[in-house]
Amino acid sequence: MIVTLSSILQKARRGHYAVGAFNVNNLETIQAVMDAAEAERSPVILQTSEGAIAYAGMEELAALVHVAAKKSKRPVVFHLDHGKNFDLVMEAIESGWYTSVMFDGSALSFEENVAMTKKIVACAHKRKISVEAELGAIAGIEDFVSVSEKNAHLTNPEQARTFVAKTKCDALAIAIGTRHGAFKYEHESQLDFGRLKKISESVSVPLVLHGASGVPSHIKALCTKYGCEIASAKGVSDAHVKKAVSLGICKVNIDTDLRIAFDAGIRKFLHDKPEVIDPREILGPAKDLITKVVRQKMKMLGSSGKG
Repeated sequence: MIVTLSSILQKARRGHYAVGAFNVNNLETIQAVMDAAEAERSPVILQTSEGAIAYAGMEELAALVHVAAKKSKRPVVFHLDHGKNFDLVMEAIESGWYTSVMFDGSALSFEENVAMTKKIVACAHKRKISVEAELGAIAGIEDFVSVSEKNAHLTNPEQARTFVAKTKCDALAIAIGTRHGAFKYEHESQLDFGRLKKISESVSVPLVLHGASGVPSHIKALCTKYGCEIASAKGVSDAHVKKAVSLGICKVNIDTDLRIAFDAGIRKFLHDKPEVIDPREILGPAKDLITKVVRQKMKMLGSSGKG
């Protein structure tokens, strides 16, 4: 069943767990994530980036997500991820398909971010659509999101309080040291938990962690075994994600891990069965591997059994 972001995140906040937000680009990924949600009896957020919309189309992805949600008893949010283009965010709101949108004004000045977010919140709330905003800038590259180390900056707790009060956003994405992409760290992940605690105490809305893929070692090993050159990739540890959830994170974005799983599944199948040309057979193992990864994430975030 299709629901708003606010409805599941407020419940997660009270229950001290987080809900996974998984980026989807095609039918197989949507099916894989929904299979995991059914198996884990978990609420789930299916989100499309600007890159996914450019690739597959907003209407096409919306149709697939709504059909999947209609067939499921699990709470499903259809969310626009990292909407940097104001017109695209407004299109998503006015389409009637999305139950939640994110406006990413992190590249703007504080005043501009507040002003733009307020406009989007006003339009979205009239249609009972939730709004996630962002304060702070997360380093890394993913889809159309690219932030250099020079331009990255962590979220200021006092600014967060003011920002939420002025914009009336329903959720706030913050920067505490996570990064977009597969190559997040040279060594172990380092998150500013003291800053997270202060932000959590300063605002009354659920907090969101972007750039939180873990790059699981067994999936990375499988992918590199069959030719993927990501041996040095390193993500955020499960222990650090769990601690962040315990300190107030209620939504955790996952994209890179799904990409690696999809790639690993296809590479292995094509290596083992080079005679197969049926795309349905080729994509099956990739879908199954994504489901396994998503199920592990749901268990780790504590959302299993909550939907």
